[in-house]
Order: sequence, then structure tokens, then C-alpha cells
Amino acid sequence: MYSQQLNFSNLTPDRLILLCGEFNKNLKQIEKALRIKVLQNGTEFELKGKKEDVGIGVSALFSLKEKLETNSIITPDVVHLSLHSAKFEDKENEESSSSKIKTPRTLVSPRGKNQISYLDNIKNSDLTFGIGPSGTGKTFLAVACAVDDLIKEKIRKIVLVRPAVEAGEKLGFLPGDLSSKIDPYLRPLYDALHDMLGAERVTRLVERDVIEIAPLAYMRGRTLREAFIIMDEGQNTTIEQMKMFLTRLGFGSKAVVNGDLSQIDLPKNITSGLKHSIEVLKNVDSIKFTKFGAKDVVRHSLVQEIVQAYDNFEE
Repeated sequence: MYSQQLNFSNLTPDRLILLCGEFNKNLKQIEKALRIKVLQNGTEFELKGKKEDVGIGVSALFSLKEKLETNSIITPDVVHLSLHSAKFEDKENEESSSSKIKTPRTLVSPRGKNQISYLDNIKNSDLTFGIGPSGTGKTFLAVACAVDDLIKEKIRKIVLVRPAVEAGEKLGFLPGDLSSKIDPYLRPLYDALHDMLGAERVTRLVERDVIEIAPLAYMRGRTLREAFIIMDEGQNTTIEQMKMFLTRLGFGSKAVVNGDLSQIDLPKNITSGLKHSIEVLKNVDSIKFTKFGAKDVVRHSLVQEIVQAYDNFEE
């Protein structure tokens, strides 16, 4: 069993309590996630377990210590993200730093091999597919790339598309104008835009049609030029809808299609357009696919376990 010792002698008692958490809950979270033992005596820590896991635990503790400089509290989410980042810190830190995207309000950094690959695919291909469970950063990273291209004037507009299958595409039955009808379905895209540009700026860009929201049903017959098009929830398209969407791409445009094949809401007798397109387009070299798994989930640690449990059950 490998062992490593740390001493955070410069931490005050108050900050030490914040680092460890009430009743050492933060240390216990690290122990459970990495299957190691974390012993604490005052400002001294000893981590025991497999060498690689101990190394991740040490990196996570240093990361949490740094976060105490700006945060007054360390939540389970912060611990989870520190652990997730530490797992890839040594192997991919250099690659990750070169893939960072600076938006007006935040610096977006990919976490892990698949997120780095996904960003590279988006930058270097006109059509990219991101396939995997929710919480893996597909939408957030795609929006970051779109905002980056808009600011650098590589494109003239951002188009956000999502199939509104929950309403059966019959948006006329919902109150309000088109924007208010489809807003709930595009909320993850909006949240990402607000994080990167701010709510007021996003509102102005929507009013000027620089950012366009469009239900999939309204895309038919259009050709989009100099645009960055993001389709979310692609697993809920039919074969015909997916083919129609993919053929909207005009000169100077780029498209990203995201989806989770384990969350198909279509009737059982209808084949998912995303699932079908993966088979049809898998040998087209200029189209790139990034597949995410449970280890890429950056939400609550329990989400990783849930996704993995479902994957194991289906296999």
C-alpha cells in the first residue's frame, strides 16, 4: 500500500474545518470516490492506497485548498469537480491548456481526453457529433465554440435547434410566441449562453437575430450560411428529420449534433435519427464523432454511478 503525507501548516483552524468539511465529510467523499484512506491530524494529512489513486487525492486536496482563497465553503459539487479535474491533471494538463476557450465572462477548460477530443473535432470539422450521457459537457462546450467563433467573426450567427418531442412538435397548442413556446426546450443552451455572454447581451443578440432559436420543424427548406448550428437532444429526431437538418448546412457554416442514445423519447416503433445517422455516416472521414461515457460526467458523483449502472445492465 502506497502512502503520502501532506502538511497544510499555513491553514488557519477555520479554513482547515472548511477544507475537511463538517465531520470530515469532504475527506470521506474523497475516500469513497478513490477507495483510499485519508487520515488527518491537525494540519497534517496522510493518504493511503494505490499510488495512482493517492496521487489524485493529493491533487484534489491541493485544488480544494486553492479554492478556499475564493470560496467561503466547499460543497460536495466542488469536491467532485476537483476530483474529476485531478484524474486528468498530469496526463492531459498540457493538451487541456491549449484547448481552453476564453469567452467574455468565463474561461472554458475541457476536462479529460474526450472533452479535449470533442473540442478539437468541433474546431477542425464542419460537422461533429457528441454522443453520450447528460452532464458530460457536450452542450456547454459546443456553445463555447459557437461564442468564440462569433466573437472572432468567423460566423455571422448562432442557431440553436432542438426537437420538441414532448409537445409532439405541435407548438401551436402552447401559449405565447414562437420564442416562449420553445424556450423551455432550449434552456440548457440558454444557460450556457448566459454564463458566457451575460443575459442582457444574449437578449440583444436574439433581438437582432444574431442568435436564433428554431424548433427543428421550422428548419425545412432553409440553407444556413456562415452560421454555427447546434442541435441538442438529437436522439429525439426521426430519420427524416435528421437528414433534413444535416442538409441545411451552407457555405461557411458549422454544425454540432448532440444526443444521448439512452434517453430516446420517440415512440418505440420509430428509429432515432441520431442512431441511424451514426451508422450511415461512420465512414465519412470529414465528419467527426466523440463518444462520452460515465467517467466523463461532471455532475454529482452519484450521476456517474447511475450512468455506469445502466450501461452495465444493458450490456
